[in-house]
Amino acid sequence: MANRKVYISGEIVPEEDAKISIFDSAVLLGDTVTESTRTFNYKPYKLDEHIDRLYKSFKLTRIDPQMSKKEMLDVSLNLLEINKDEYGTNEDCWLVHNVSRGHSITGGNPALQVSKPTVMIYTQPMNLILWAPFYTKGCHAVIPSTRMVPSQSLDARIKNRSRLFYTLAEIEAKLVDPDAQSVILDIHGNVAENKGGNIFMVKSGKLLTPTTANCLAGLTRDSTMEIAKSLGIEVIEAIIQPYDLVTADEMFFTSTPYSIMPATKLQGLDIADGKVGPVTKKLIQGWSDRVGLDIVKQAQDQLNKS
Repeated sequence: MANRKVYISGEIVPEEDAKISIFDSAVLLGDTVTESTRTFNYKPYKLDEHIDRLYKSFKLTRIDPQMSKKEMLDVSLNLLEINKDEYGTNEDCWLVHNVSRGHSITGGNPALQVSKPTVMIYTQPMNLILWAPFYTKGCHAVIPSTRMVPSQSLDARIKNRSRLFYTLAEIEAKLVDPDAQSVILDIHGNVAENKGGNIFMVKSGKLLTPTTANCLAGLTRDSTMEIAKSLGIEVIEAIIQPYDLVTADEMFFTSTPYSIMPATKLQGLDIADGKVGPVTKKLIQGWSDRVGLDIVKQAQDQLNKS
């Protein structure tokens, strides 16, 4: 993949030549908003919606990208086309947007954007190997002590790169089990989200997920709820506590790369019979039907070739 190109602040350059200043606000402050889209059959999924959410983040963080939504979309699609030959048949990729306020002046007024923004867009191979086994056996979900930043401090709907607490939560989970996925609680002890996705549970045939009061309104979350409703499954947004997950019939995570990741254990305790449940399987099939690609087979093919 040495020939992949990236977009950085108005230029298309080889990946190895993409550099930003050590004085950029992305480096000094983690002052960056972000979006991550994936392709299915090399077609970006819900790119318009991802870019729309990116611009909502710009508004709330007062970052001026100095590009219209259409310009951002056109540049993104152009980059995908430029890099198309770098990906093999049946190979998909990430399309990632990171945008900072640009050059930062120590002690300066952060409300004043003193330079052009740093707009970074790149593609990377969609590596599904780590998640592939979980489609059939489920993952171990672990609750770390690290909590979500309260929405009063930073609204979780602003997707950003100030992600240290996510990293700490994931480290804690993986020290318990290297294959574990984190279930992050809010400061009230309610289930919020995973480091990169949302959380669902099934109880008595109904699908429940936390409200977006303190978690990202994930686009994969939205799609999963749409698929569930199309299959006649009732969807409820609710306050969920760890007790509810442990005593659920099924549990899974949703996120851009893997769509749905079943969880069959929480804190070392089996969820129901410790197997991937029928509703989860139905939703995974619903995802495959929606995107025109067997998402389980794609991941397992990668694993088998590794």
